[in-house]
Amino acid sequence: MIEFHSPAGQRGTPAVPYTLGIDLTAGQPQVVGLLANGFPDSENFLRHVGAELESLIDSIEVRIWNKGNASIAAPDTMLDEIQAQCDAVIAAYGH
Repeated sequence: MIEFHSPAGQRGTPAVPYTLGIDLTAGQPQVVGLLANGFPDSENFLRHVGAELESLIDSIEVRIWNKGNASIAAPDTMLDEIQAQCDAVIAAYGH
């Protein structure tokens, strides 16, 4: 008989569901911001992601921001602009 062992350990803390989100069925457009981290081609990548989101979900309008430098935090003025214009934002970090 074969027994399988899961290498996943027991959780030290209980999982907490993520409850923030936007209602894509509300019938009104939702503005989703995509924040590029400033690595080369990060903005190009997010433009492709945004185009796919808009083609798949009629109620989404995508806006792109690029912080321009992966080694810094996004400037407060940019964050204020994103918050004022968007219902949700996806920050893409890594490369």
